[in-house]
Amino acid sequence: MNHKQRHRRLRLLTKKLNKERKKQAKKIDILCNDLITAQRDFIKRLNTISFTANFYETIIGTTDLSSLIFAAGKHIKDQISDANIAFFLRKAENFELHMFETDRPIMPEKQQLENCFTPELVENICKSNKICTLDDMFSMGLAGNPACLNKVSAVTIPLGLLGPSLGFILIYRSSKNKLNLEELNNISAITSGLSRAIASHQVPLRSHSAD
Repeated sequence: MNHKQRHRRLRLLTKKLNKERKKQAKKIDILCNDLITAQRDFIKRLNTISFTANFYETIIGTTDLSSLIFAAGKHIKDQISDANIAFFLRKAENFELHMFETDRPIMPEKQQLENCFTPELVENICKSNKICTLDDMFSMGLAGNPACLNKVSAVTIPLGLLGPSLGFILIYRSSKNKLNLEELNNISAITSGLSRAIASHQVPLRSHSAD
């Protein structure tokens, strides 16, 4: 084998090694990204578990519906800063509105989003029994000043997913700080327990009215 052949073979071998090295580097990058994603998801799940556990601790001592709603609203407010929180509880002919507001107004001219909710809209949202965005609310009959509503990031989270709807939680804040998926997942994680707690506080009221 002459010098030229050896040089050619060496060049081919180097090319092959570089190609294999790139393949291995790509595999390592994919593996590292998968590990980072898995770790990030695990931390998010831990945060949700911690948030849920703290919530149940918070509501253990509540003795009536008002104190339950206040405790739930405060806990949600601690999780979602600068947000307005309102609880719409379904009634036979209408609804009850419980509010837990932020210190600072979100909407101009003191017009709050919950003031735009009619009994028909509340009923439509309850019947949907799903997380509703602002667009969903518009399609269900939400009416208000478009200039104001465009400045808001808002969702409703149902209460009573596995049974008849008890109502929903309205959460909104400035669209400059949009509500994110992680925040909504954390709130959704407590709605089952919160719904049971609300139902247990409402049972005596219904029994009393039936007597």
